[in-house]
Amino acid sequence: MATKFQQGALFDASVLGQPVPMVGEQKDIQYFGTIARSVLNGPETTGMGFWSINPYVGCAFGCAYCYARYAHRYVLDRTATANPEHDEMQSARDTMPFWLAFERRIFVKQNAADVLRKVLRHGSERHQALLHGDTIVIGTATDPFQPAERRFRITRSVLEVIAEHPGLSICIITKSPLVTRDIDVLKRIARNSRLTVHLSLISLDRDLARRIEPRAPTPEARLRALARLRDNGIETGINVMPVLPAITDSDEALEALVKAVAERGASYLNTCSLRLRATARARYLPFIEQEFPHLAKRYWSTYGRSDKTSAAYSERLKARVGEMCARYGVPFGHNGRSGEEEDQAEAVAQRFLGDGQLTLELDAPDRL
Repeated sequence: MATKFQQGALFDASVLGQPVPMVGEQKDIQYFGTIARSVLNGPETTGMGFWSINPYVGCAFGCAYCYARYAHRYVLDRTATANPEHDEMQSARDTMPFWLAFERRIFVKQNAADVLRKVLRHGSERHQALLHGDTIVIGTATDPFQPAERRFRITRSVLEVIAEHPGLSICIITKSPLVTRDIDVLKRIARNSRLTVHLSLISLDRDLARRIEPRAPTPEARLRALARLRDNGIETGINVMPVLPAITDSDEALEALVKAVAERGASYLNTCSLRLRATARARYLPFIEQEFPHLAKRYWSTYGRSDKTSAAYSERLKARVGEMCARYGVPFGHNGRSGEEEDQAEAVAQRFLGDGQLTLELDAPDRL
């Protein structure tokens, strides 16, 4: 019988009827403060063998391929319904596509650290489970170091709580060099717990990256973050996820990326090709039509009816990247520890991105 996974309550039901304050603006982005009921989601929620923390709901980076947009429709609808007097919230729900609201209307879990501290109180059931080897992954559905973090510091407050609890296993997934701001806390965590940072990087081409990830940090900034983290003894791997068929999958581009991260001491590298949930498809396929019209027919023919490309494409991609990693001395396909331990980056990819993948060939001639 199939296992059923339940989504825990994102916000405390007792405060849903209270006004949701707008706590900040950044150009066309608005941030709303929320009172979270839970911030640590267990395996019964994630559907994988790890726990997750997402300090924010929504992400300002606006990556065209983002798989996490699906959660925003539910949060926005619930919040707007509970706050009928909130004009900005009503407008976002009624007039803004949910995939755009994910980038422009972001919820800040202001009490995340306090909630986490209560959940991880010494001797609690969840604390005991985490001491027995389960991993907490921070950033499975939103970047924990997106621009909001510079002001609100929610992620840092969460890390401060984690630093109070030795013996844990922590994984952070981010695109942002802002993670280096918290090297002091990361080093404290690493002294007493298992810590790894997964930096996401899909291309070294700055102009191309700007088209695909319009508000994300530049590739150069991420490489500098990698070097700084490694110089401070923080285990840091690279997630080349997702590889975009016929856009970022050329041998030259992938090898240049592998070489660059190897030179900066990457602890390991993981990769998988693009998968599109229905909500991500609503954003990504029109994006392809606008930015890469020569690929539109091929993408629509594959992703218009499915969320993935062929398994053969995925296997060829992994084989080729694996060869490159071996050439430059970067461990491939695991997190740099024992090969018997679960690769958390791959676990996240399989659950939220998928690992089977377009009949587009890796050596497609009309690549950029």
